[in-house]
Amino acid sequence: MTQQKPPLPRRTPRTGHPATAKLQEAVAARDDLAAALSGAGIQLPVMDVRTPWPDSARPTRYALVHLGVCSAPVAHALAAVIRKAAAR
Repeated sequence: MTQQKPPLPRRTPRTGHPATAKLQEAVAARDDLAAALSGAGIQLPVMDVRTPWPDSARPTRYALVHLGVCSAPVAHALAAVIRKAAAR
């Protein structure tokens, strides 16, 4: 018997997708984080917002900020910025 995998989360919805408060909050958080990282000289190659597959019976329950993957130098830069802020 084959075990069925759970569906993958959706990526940031395209234009025209009905935005919910949760989705708007996650997009704003992603943009805020990207701006803060950029101000510290760090850019993650992929940042996205993901939601569960649509359920026609109810609105999107949650949205997650997906940070993607980064190189080792970017990970070290993030660690240094976090340590510096935590030491204040």
